[in-house]
Amino acid sequence: MKILVTGGLGYIGSHVVVELLELNYEVVIIDNLSNSRKDVLDRIKKISKKEPSFYQIDLRDKNQVNDLFTREKNIDGVIHFAASKAVGESVENPLLYYENNINALVNLLQQLKDKDISFIFSSSCTVYGQADVMPITEEAPIKPAASPYGNTKQIGEEIINDLCKTSSTFKCISLRYFNPIGAHESCLIGELPNGIPQNLVPYITQTAIGIREQLSIFGQDYPTRDGTAIRDYIHVVDLAKAHIAALERLLNNNSQSKFETFNIGTGTGNTVLEVVKTFEKATGLELNYKIVNRRPGDVIEAYADTSKANNILNWKAVHSLESALSSAWEWEKAIRKV
Repeated sequence: MKILVTGGLGYIGSHVVVELLELNYEVVIIDNLSNSRKDVLDRIKKISKKEPSFYQIDLRDKNQVNDLFTREKNIDGVIHFAASKAVGESVENPLLYYENNINALVNLLQQLKDKDISFIFSSSCTVYGQADVMPITEEAPIKPAASPYGNTKQIGEEIINDLCKTSSTFKCISLRYFNPIGAHESCLIGELPNGIPQNLVPYITQTAIGIREQLSIFGQDYPTRDGTAIRDYIHVVDLAKAHIAALERLLNNNSQSKFETFNIGTGTGNTVLEVVKTFEKATGLELNYKIVNRRPGDVIEAYADTSKANNILNWKAVHSLESALSSAWEWEKAIRKV
C-alpha cells in the first residue's frame, strides 16, 4: 500500500516514515523544508535500507498540491504532519500559524474529499485547553484554545469532521499527542529545531552540550507539586507506532465511525523540574537553569488517559522518561559529533 506522509522529513514524520518502510509500505514524502533538512532523507534510507519518494512541496500552494496528486496515483493513506507547532511562536505570530496550519490542510483535503483514502491527522492535547480533570480523556470538553497553535488544531479537527459528514468515502483518525521527546535508537534521526528550540528537551540537550548558556524554566508558581508545569512526555518511537496502529485500523475498515480521536501519551505527568532532574540522573550531567516568568499560552498541567488507545488500538507506550531523555542526549551528541 502507498502512504503519503506530509512533513515527512520533520521530527515526528521521519520516525513514522521509518516505521512504515520497515513494515514494507510504499512511502511518498512531501516537505517544504521550513523546519526540516533534506539530509534527513538520506538518514531514513540508511536506517531502513529503502528509498521513499520525495517531493519538496508547500501545501499552501494549490498548484503544487494538484500536481502531486496528478503524479502520484493510488494513494491508500495520508498521514498529515505538515504544520507549525510551537505554542510560544504562535502567540507571537498567529497569522503564520493560521496560514500554514489551516490553508495547507484545506488544500490537501480538497484532493482527498472524494477518494477512499485513510487520513491520520496530527493533532494535539492543546485542543483541550486547561482541562478540569486529570488525566484527560477524549471526552473532555474542547475549551477555548490557550494559543493560536492550539486553535489551529481545534479548527483542523472541526474541518475534518465536517468533511467526514459529507463525504461518502473519506475517513479519519485524529491523534491528540501529548509531548513527544527522544530520538531513534540509531541516532540518525531526532529532534533538530531551526534556531532557538521552542520545546523543553532540545533546549535541555543544547544547554547540556554548551550551545545554549542556560535553560529557562517558565514559571515556578503553578499549583503543582514543585511549582513547575506538568506535561506527559512520550518517546517519539512510541508515538510513531501509534500512527501505524491508527492507520491499520482505518485500512482494515475497523473504525466505528468516520471520525475518531485518540489521546497518545504515557498516562503519566511530569513537572519540568522532574524532567530536568531525570535528565541529570540519566546522563550524570548538571544543567545550568534558571526560573523565569510564565510563558503566554502555557497551561498548568496536561497528561493523558490512554485507556482508549490502549484498548482499541492495542497500543501502549513502552519507553520510560529516562530512556527517552537518554536517547535525546545520544542524538544531540551524535549530530554535534561529540
